[in-house]
Amino acid sequence: MDYILHVFYGIIMAYFGLISPGMLNMTALKIRINNGISESVKFAIGASVIVFIQAGIALYFADYFNKNPQIIERLKIAGVVVFLMLSIFFLYLSRKELNPKASNTKGNYFLKGIGMSSINMLGIPFYLGISIFLAAENKILIEQPYIILFVFGASIGSFLLFSTYIIFAKYISDKVSFIAKNINLILSILFLGLGIFTLVKILF
Repeated sequence: MDYILHVFYGIIMAYFGLISPGMLNMTALKIRINNGISESVKFAIGASVIVFIQAGIALYFADYFNKNPQIIERLKIAGVVVFLMLSIFFLYLSRKELNPKASNTKGNYFLKGIGMSSINMLGIPFYLGISIFLAAENKILIEQPYIILFVFGASIGSFLLFSTYIIFAKYISDKVSFIAKNINLILSILFLGLGIFTLVKILF
């Protein structure tokens, strides 16, 4: 059961961590509209492969910190900073207009997914902050084989999220401004709440 839970947490964290209309999922949407389902799925698979690597790197550092309790308190403070930065980032996105329309482009979309996901600088800090938070709440164990299960779940969750954008591409493209504004605002408030909650636990 613990194995399944770690995969589940990985899926949920990745899905909702990427749900905001951003560079990767909006690109998947554009490819679906302009180039078809198969090409957009290739892009989604490539992007999800990098999520697996990014989450793995994040959990590696989380495991290192977990084995060195003398820096746990500093790490918790770093987690607060990460959550507050994510809150500001999503607040910024909520005020930004997104345009899902794009010209028809060609190329290897699997490699494009890998390339674009690789330059997503929020990936590693996000999974590091989330994993530390979940571990502090005794929801996950930062040790093998649980790390690889969580990372595997994160990769699946990211692919499911990209698939959601691909399947509902037409609807999302019509409603993108409304969806982006509201989802990003909700995520901003969520990460602000997590930051405050973590800070309160540190102080008290």
